[in-house]
Amino acid sequence: MNTRRNFLKRSSIAAGIGLGIPMDFNIITQTLRPREEETILGHGDYRYKMQKDWAQLSSVRTPLLNCHEMVMDSKGRLIMIGDHTDNNILIFDKSGKLLDYWGTAYPGGHGICLSEEGEEDFLFITDSGWYLDKNGKWVKHNGRVSKTTLDGKVVFDIGHPQTIGIYEPGDNFCPTEVAIGPQGDIYIADGYGQDYIIQYSSKGEYIRHWGGHDNANPDHNLHNAHGIAVDYRNPNQPMLICTSRSENAFKFFSLEGEYHHSIHLPNMYVCRAVLDDDNLYAGVCWSKPKDKEFHWKDHTGFVTILEGEKVVSNPGGTLPEYKEGKLLPSYQLDSKPIWHGHDVCVDDDKNLYICQWNANHTAPIKLERV
Repeated sequence: MNTRRNFLKRSSIAAGIGLGIPMDFNIITQTLRPREEETILGHGDYRYKMQKDWAQLSSVRTPLLNCHEMVMDSKGRLIMIGDHTDNNILIFDKSGKLLDYWGTAYPGGHGICLSEEGEEDFLFITDSGWYLDKNGKWVKHNGRVSKTTLDGKVVFDIGHPQTIGIYEPGDNFCPTEVAIGPQGDIYIADGYGQDYIIQYSSKGEYIRHWGGHDNANPDHNLHNAHGIAVDYRNPNQPMLICTSRSENAFKFFSLEGEYHHSIHLPNMYVCRAVLDDDNLYAGVCWSKPKDKEFHWKDHTGFVTILEGEKVVSNPGGTLPEYKEGKLLPSYQLDSKPIWHGHDVCVDDDKNLYICQWNANHTAPIKLERV
């Protein structure tokens, strides 16, 4: 009966077109297009409906390379940084409508951090100093951190630490992330350079640095210090969460750089920690496949979610499992719904927006909480 009804509906549409009867072609398209099955990702209380076509963009007016990170400002707008110099910054509303775009000066646009100062929001933009040219080759330039207004006016820049004597000539400075402390201090993660965390005052004055590779206690070392975030979940003891991506770990430090403890996430090459309520969210850029050799260009990523310090859901990945209190390795789903999870933004409704690196120039994906 349903087959006959669908046949009659298609026949009526074809007849209407043939007779020149005015038709609503949106209705025709919706009628003839097969309904896409909903893709639900995640586990337990953290399950999401995937919306790949959430962002409303023009590939001509607002082309994309890599969508690196996203934050939400005090007005609920979603601000994304990428590395296409026609539009380093894209600003969306929650429906995916593009509200504004700007920025041509950050070819290695990588990190974005929001700083709320009184009634005004500012951005800290991180240019890693690396970008892919038109021939697919990596090109190195000077990395930097810029404090800007929301419409792109530069307040000040923080440049190479060699200028203040804490790096030697020839040391690479390739910052990947910034976090702002409770007193306005600026913490820069040199994740593609020397793997130091460098602390500055709110005015850009050097205070201290730590991390790197040569500490007597290996827990104090950082390897690919890709992200940094301030953890206020214990208001009496704010901590810094530093990514040590090559070690598949988050390392916790005091605001003065004293090591506290680590969370190990086997097989997850995590990016920055994103905090919301008691949860920690992170993009997983890669996971090592079970059945073939690992390569950094392969699409092996997903997203991970922790309650406190326990992994409870892996949208785009396998169910998190613990054995004798230790987390077992997690893997990307065979269907590869997320290629490279580079960042997670959480809105007021607990929906997630996933920025991806090396994902065929695609816009951020929305994961709607179900």
